[in-house]
Amino acid sequence: MSARRLAISQPDSFQLSASAKKKIQHWIKKYPKDRQRSALIPALWIAQKDAGGWVPEAALREIGDMLGMAYIRVYEVVTFYTMFNLEPVGEHHIQLCGTTPCWLRGSDDLIAVLKRRIGPQGSVSEDGKLSWVEVECLGACANAPMAQISNAKDDMYYEDLTAESFEALLDNLVAGKTVDSGPQNSRHTSEPEGGNIALTGEGPYHDTVVYLPNAPKKTKMSVHGGAPKAKRKAPAKKAAPKTAASKKAPAQKAPKPKVIYTDGPTDGKPDDLKKIKGIGPKFEGDLNGKGIYYYRQIANWKAADVKMVEELIDSIPGRIKRDEWVKQAKTLAKKG
Repeated sequence: MSARRLAISQPDSFQLSASAKKKIQHWIKKYPKDRQRSALIPALWIAQKDAGGWVPEAALREIGDMLGMAYIRVYEVVTFYTMFNLEPVGEHHIQLCGTTPCWLRGSDDLIAVLKRRIGPQGSVSEDGKLSWVEVECLGACANAPMAQISNAKDDMYYEDLTAESFEALLDNLVAGKTVDSGPQNSRHTSEPEGGNIALTGEGPYHDTVVYLPNAPKKTKMSVHGGAPKAKRKAPAKKAAPKTAASKKAPAQKAPKPKVIYTDGPTDGKPDDLKKIKGIGPKFEGDLNGKGIYYYRQIANWKAADVKMVEELIDSIPGRIKRDEWVKQAKTLAKKG
């Protein structure tokens, strides 16, 4: 990375606004007293917005005093991260991606537009409205070529640009007109031009509506992009006519498993359950822990009891039946 230095020409004076100081204090309070320097990067970002898109030297000193940091430490951070501009920028600062995906999709044409309208990289237009730099990947490769354009309020992505649409975008920004961010063609987000061609059928999430927390007025949108469809109401099911039999028939309750439990051996020494094929020391301990000590208990298990025990001792489903625990227990109980 090339060396970065503070601008030679600095304002005669600069002081953070009361609003900026309040925002910085908000971040400072997030950290313990001996860790408040952790608020440095958000503090620098707030200062950059407050100063019109760049960080004057006076702002570095003021932030250093607020955080109790040596000025050189603040300088080291602000010159390392390219998100901080060290020289004045235009009202709309353009960061144009020139990395491979954007380059393959025509970022060179966009750079030509910027050079013609503004000047070499790092220049500010004569009216102070526009400035630009070329940057590395901004993470919107599926919508290449693209640019991030920042002003005092927003940092917005403008994607799927062409030389013509980019020229029109700059004209609107200079004229003070609002331009919707996102793709500048017919695409919606990263869907194919002309509309989505996948996941278009009915499904469990087809009509799901989500709320975007940072969008104005709780904007609603479908999970698949387009305008949310009205929720379909299922036709009301008609209740079956009550018959005399249905009125009199009592509700049936599901049978409960009848596993025999004990709090401990109640009939002398417990049986050696390891004599049952498939029960080792671990299963024997698990069964004892559930109050099962005797062959006669296992011999009385029904299908529902077997299912419950398999869940209680974390056994492989079907193992008790496959190894014939109940049959073996009955034989051992008779011998005992």
